[in-house]
Amino acid sequence: MELSEAMRSTGTCRYYTDEQVPDDVLYRAFDDARFGPQGGNRQPVRWVVVQDPDIKQQLASLYLPYWEGYYAMIEEGTKSVGAIPKTVESANYFAHHLAEVPTLIVVCAEMEGLHPTDHELGRLSVVGGASIYPTVQNLTLALRQQGVATAITTLLCAEEPAVKKILDIPEGFITAALLAVGYPEKGFPKKLTRTPVEEIAFRDGFSTPMYT
Repeated sequence: MELSEAMRSTGTCRYYTDEQVPDDVLYRAFDDARFGPQGGNRQPVRWVVVQDPDIKQQLASLYLPYWEGYYAMIEEGTKSVGAIPKTVESANYFAHHLAEVPTLIVVCAEMEGLHPTDHELGRLSVVGGASIYPTVQNLTLALRQQGVATAITTLLCAEEPAVKKILDIPEGFITAALLAVGYPEKGFPKKLTRTPVEEIAFRDGFSTPMYT
């Protein structure tokens, strides 16, 4: 599979078959993912693979209230997500069936391996994620290459203390995402809708489109 094809078809999968992803498939994906760019080559990312039904249910039970609160705001019209109703409903299905996904991966990161340079700007600090999420994206692409689908969600991070206790995650590590992993029930997307390049690339300043 060419990289461009993988990038254009690694969408968020919310419907999975019951087939478990073999350990060797996960190994190959982890082996590729670890080469993701990161600050100072500190390699802060760790993966906790969860396949035990009881533990998956515990994580799903923590996740669901956050989704239901978010979903309620969408239904009430107090939250605009810019997504079509079909997408919202698929996300709702996903949240209520999270424990049934064959594999859940909790993405962890060692805090000492992160170097946020934006924490004093008076706004949300995001720079630390630069040493985490490129590696996570590498994992999704490496799995896609092997015919495995994924969904990245961060709602569970709100329950970090409980998740760390359930999974015995040591001090000094944070949770950065939850990755659902499995074989897609409905196949991979043929065409993903994204904003065109003409609207997102600028030259020498935000007010000058690079392409017209």
